[in-house]
Amino acid sequence: MIPIKIKRIDQSLPLPQYKTKGAVAVDLYVRKTVTIKPREIQYIPLNVIVEVPDHCWVLIAPRSSTHKLGIMQANSIGIGDRDFCGANDEYHFAAFNFTDQNIVVERGMRIAQMMILQFQPVVFEEVESLEKESRGGFGSTGLH
Repeated sequence: MIPIKIKRIDQSLPLPQYKTKGAVAVDLYVRKTVTIKPREIQYIPLNVIVEVPDHCWVLIAPRSSTHKLGIMQANSIGIGDRDFCGANDEYHFAAFNFTDQNIVVERGMRIAQMMILQFQPVVFEEVESLEKESRGGFGSTGLH
């Protein structure tokens, strides 16, 4: 296991934890109740600041049930760089209300999940051409 330093803004909310033996992500808790108007984006505080080791990064994604609330993550996923760990660097969920009514996201709800992933830095080597044959355009392998 990789030790991760974490700070909760509101310590009355639980620490993130794996909910099942096979879970690969931990659920994050909404720190304060937020109302999102139709077709608007609100940034929902997730109550954590984390410091990850070298060669690690944070991925924030919606839980699989979050869309049932009438919201989706506006930026698809959130990527937290290793140096996003200052005193005011709380993670937020960019929630887009895709309905025609106000959506209230209550304090303590679990709408997002967090994974800590490792990466290998790369060095780009620019070339004039690449040797491999082209596969085709976007979606070129078809639907079935």
